[in-house]
Amino acid sequence: MGLVETLINFILNVDQTLSWLIQTFGIWTYVILFLVIFLETGLVATPFFPGDSLIFISGAFASNGFLSIELLFILLSAAAIIGDTVNYWIGHFAGRKLFNKQNARFFKKEYLVMASEFYTKHGGKTIILARFIPLIRTFAPFVAGIGKMNYRKFLIYNVVGGVAWVGLFLLAGYYFGSLGFVKENLSMAIYAIIIVSIIPVIGELLWKRSKREK
Repeated sequence: MGLVETLINFILNVDQTLSWLIQTFGIWTYVILFLVIFLETGLVATPFFPGDSLIFISGAFASNGFLSIELLFILLSAAAIIGDTVNYWIGHFAGRKLFNKQNARFFKKEYLVMASEFYTKHGGKTIILARFIPLIRTFAPFVAGIGKMNYRKFLIYNVVGGVAWVGLFLLAGYYFGSLGFVKENLSMAIYAIIIVSIIPVIGELLWKRSKREK
C-alpha cells in the first residue's frame, strides 16, 4: 500500500487505527497523537493529516476508559499551539521563498493563496477561525508569519484557537462517544465530521473556479 493509500485509510478509519495504536503502543499512543496534531498544524507539507476527526475519536475512546481525557486535552492543545507557532516562524523566515516557488512537490500554492485571502478578509482572528477549517488551519499561521503579524498578538489568537478547537472536538467525542448509537457507528461519525469540515473549503474552491470561468 502506497503512502497516499495509507493516509486515506488512516483518515477514513481513524477509529480502527486508534484502536490498533492503543493495543500496540499503549501509553506511547499519546506521543503519536501529539505528533499527528503537531504535524497537521505545524507543517504546510502535511495539511491532510487527520485533525478534527482524530480529536473527536480520541475523546470517544476516552469516554470508554481507553484514554485519559485530561491528558489528551493537555497534550493535544499543546501540540496544536506548538504546531501553529512553528508554522508561523517558518512562514516568517522562509515563507516568501516558498510562496514564489513554482510547482513545489509538497507545497500547494493554491491553498496558500486561499488562506491568504481568508486572512485578508478576517484579519488576526483568522488564527482562531481557521482552526475549524481543514487546509486553512494549516496555512493560516504560515500566512501570518509571511505577513509579519505581531507575534504576541498571534500567540494570543493561537492559544485561544488551539484550546477551543481541541476542547470542542475532544469534549464532543467524550460526550457522544458514550452514546450507544455513536459507539456502534464511529465510522459514520468520522465521515460526517470530514464532510462538514471540508464544505467551506469546497465551496470556496468552486466559487473561485466559477469566477475564473466568467
